[in-house]
Amino acid sequence: MNDFERVYEMMSASFPENEYRTPSGQKELLQHPEYRLMTESDEQGQMIAFLAAWEFPLFRFIEHLAVDPSVRGGGIGKRLMNKYLSESKKLTILEVELPEDTLSCRRIRFYERLGFRLNDYDYVQPPLRVGEEDLPLKIMSYPKPLAENEFLACKALLYDKVYRIPKI
Repeated sequence: MNDFERVYEMMSASFPENEYRTPSGQKELLQHPEYRLMTESDEQGQMIAFLAAWEFPLFRFIEHLAVDPSVRGGGIGKRLMNKYLSESKKLTILEVELPEDTLSCRRIRFYERLGFRLNDYDYVQPPLRVGEEDLPLKIMSYPKPLAENEFLACKALLYDKVYRIPKI
């Protein structure tokens, strides 16, 4: 199994289908110079976690973080996030599900322990697959909360570069 297949396998085991692209759509991202994958492997060289991010001049956007279900809870995700955050002083943002159930609240607390702040602005992730609906989410930011103008600038860039929504 190649690295892309392993990443996609972990992605599909970790996220609802409307939160990641089709295999061809996901593979296409590897051609974008702003898109980056970081991986973590175990002692046997088996990939057990990945972080997928976009590097822009004004900020960094973590699109996905996933740990193989068989080794979750062992600090691997925290270690990978801390490694990523230590590489740059730039503002870093990510999307989280609305805090409406135990699992989404646990995810938010995980990111808060790493220093992320939950922003209260309304935000939707545009569909990643044909036929899907907009997905209401929240933006978290590191190391500080976003001012409204910063949020709007980040949202505009995400819609343009990550989600390829035509400017209106």
